Amino acid sequence: MADKIPTTMTAIEITQPGGPLVLKAGKRGVPEPETGELLIQVRAAGVNRPDVLQRQGHYPPPAGASDIPGLEIAGDVVAIGEGVTRFRIGERVTALVSGGGYAQYCNVHETNALPIPAGYGFIEAAAIPETYFTVWHNVFERGGLQNGETFLVHGGSSGIGTTAIQLASAFGAYVITTAGSDEKCEACVKLGANRAVNYRHEDFVEAVKDATGGKGVDLILDMVGGDYIERNYDAAAVDGRIVQIAFLNGAKAPTDVSKLMVKRLTHTGSTLRVRSVDFKAGIARELERKVWPLLVERRVAPVIDMVYPLHEAWRAHERMEDGQNIGKIVLDVS
Repeated sequence: MADKIPTTMTAIEITQPGGPLVLKAGKRGVPEPETGELLIQVRAAGVNRPDVLQRQGHYPPPAGASDIPGLEIAGDVVAIGEGVTRFRIGERVTALVSGGGYAQYCNVHETNALPIPAGYGFIEAAAIPETYFTVWHNVFERGGLQNGETFLVHGGSSGIGTTAIQLASAFGAYVITTAGSDEKCEACVKLGANRAVNYRHEDFVEAVKDATGGKGVDLILDMVGGDYIERNYDAAAVDGRIVQIAFLNGAKAPTDVSKLMVKRLTHTGSTLRVRSVDFKAGIARELERKVWPLLVERRVAPVIDMVYPLHEAWRAHERMEDGQNIGKIVLDVS
């Protein structure tokens, strides 16, 4: 390892499953980079819904991953493992990790790291990987969204939602979204949504039919589940696709699956954290080729809701669970 790297670091530990206050700052050994890995001095770390689920005891890290929460980081490369060819010590990167982000140092395979886009600081850069990797894979690769299609994304004011709205709009889709307040709906429209539905006061199925002349939408990205599953079937067009990425309202619901047959629907889903390094590397290459230029031009950009210091990670989780955030919540590790 390089000189001046300490042997211990501050990291946020989940002391037991429970509420936000189980997150405590502790001391851990600084990891050493293995073959193909970078050691990053973390300057900022994104906060995501899977972190909350892990803290609650519902989403354990995959085998071999750190038990420290945190799936996305930005910082400086301070050491490299054998076989690293792309990055050098001193370069600034943002990266998708399988765990360990809420800490002063974190390892990542070099293929799952990307150079920080020109003009971006660490806070913004840390808000990119998890949502951009997730949206790119599920909306464009798995969902196959094309220019001119109609797209519905639930939770439009979330980190995933704000990213999906911008990317879908940038690639020529007509975007409809749902959100839980007029303020959030207004923010979604400013980001590029053609129509934003306040689900507390309006039925999104009827809104979709109205916006599409009764046809329905070509693609739906859903992280809600529960009773939204059958309503998504109603909102989808014939030959429509639905991609499931979470179940905030539960994974079970009475559903008339005959609609899948009658409308020839495709309902698929995925999780990203457990996928291989090589799989994530493929997404990283596509992002760098097709999305990084849009980030540099600011045609798309992460929306930052709040920034908290690392030792106040519990406050970041409270903010996320409160549901008032518009965009990403980030921890300042510097």
